Amino acid sequence: MTRPHWELPQTLGALRRSRFSEERIGARSVKDELRENLLAKLAGGEPLFPGIVGYEETVIPQIVNAILSRHNFILLGLRGQAKTRILRLLTTLLDEWMPYIAGSEIRDNPYRPISRYGRNLVAEMGDDTPIAWLAPEQRYVEKLATPDVTIADMIGDIDPIKAARSGHDISDELTMHYGLLPRANRG
Repeated sequence: MTRPHWELPQTLGALRRSRFSEERIGARSVKDELRENLLAKLAGGEPLFPGIVGYEETVIPQIVNAILSRHNFILLGLRGQAKTRILRLLTTLLDEWMPYIAGSEIRDNPYRPISRYGRNLVAEMGDDTPIAWLAPEQRYVEKLATPDVTIADMIGDIDPIKAARSGHDISDELTMHYGLLPRANRG
């Protein structure tokens, strides 16, 4: 049953004492999360990709094998062959909610923050660090490959205005404007 996010732990201390303990999700990768939830769906006999017709004997078993093996995969095909739809349906294999450090642009894992913002906040606030929650569909990011897409769009760039406003050095990590890939962290 779906729990509303406001019923979930709102601080790092409360998170540590919940079912979202460090042992369970601290070092858990997205591949492990997909695999665990796929195994649960297979055991329960639930449909894996509802609405996808004609690939039950070909594509879907290969995707299942890739997820179970924790492999990466690329879907290639002509227009209209359900590639995007399959990718969007992968969110059904993600956990119901994912905790992250509130205010973090790259959705830092509360137990292992990678951004300076996240590390500083946990060091400063400890167990009072605020936690926010993402639903599975909020973790999916997609970008159409068009000629105008830049490296800055995908990865990020130094933001001189952010540096000037915050008083940080241009070389400071806090002046970074993150692109789509870092913002999709843990998604």
